[in-house]
Amino acid sequence: MLRRFIFSSLAVMALMAPLSAQTVDEIIAKHVQAIGGADKLKAGHSVRISGKLSDLGGLEAGITETKKRPDMVRQEFTVQGMTQVQAYDGKHGWQIDPFQGKKTAEAMSEDDLKAIKEDSDFDDWAAAGPLVNYKEKGNQVELVDKEDVEGTPAYKLKVTLKSGDVRYIYMDADNYVPIKQESKRTIRGAEREFEASMGDYKEEGGLMMAHSVEQKPKGAPQ
Repeated sequence: MLRRFIFSSLAVMALMAPLSAQTVDEIIAKHVQAIGGADKLKAGHSVRISGKLSDLGGLEAGITETKKRPDMVRQEFTVQGMTQVQAYDGKHGWQIDPFQGKKTAEAMSEDDLKAIKEDSDFDDWAAAGPLVNYKEKGNQVELVDKEDVEGTPAYKLKVTLKSGDVRYIYMDADNYVPIKQESKRTIRGAEREFEASMGDYKEEGGLMMAHSVEQKPKGAPQ
């Protein structure tokens, strides 16, 4: 009887394991389809995104991000006539930071380099980048639960990046677009948690992308 119970339990576990993995892959496949499809996503080789950053104590900043496959990125942040530049060419990262009185390019700190490497994921401009081809990128994805995000049912996905960092992506259970993300980053040696809300999805280059992103330290009022 005990032997039969053990083998029955093993059989159930064997069936459950691929079902869980299939559910994750199914959610990701629906997400890619919802934003425009895999072919459209793969067709892009370079992209330039610009916008405005507000809620800076009365100031407004201009932000620009330029990406090129496979993993090159340049980010610019301009406020009161000064522009901070950070860039990564797939191997090396550098920055110009006039806000710190530095007007010539210098190598990034280890923390900044780690962050911009994650930002260089080209798929992240329209999709939930770490999810797309996650196995090829060395990421792991788990379906944690289905939760309510301000009245919207969402799948909570735990994404463990190749670097070891962990993100939680909340995918709208009806429209299959990300509406919230939680992440951790090390800034000047201290680990900080952030949360972001995404919305106002519109089509750009044949792909749906969020035109409104609100990011803040986790638990902060602003």
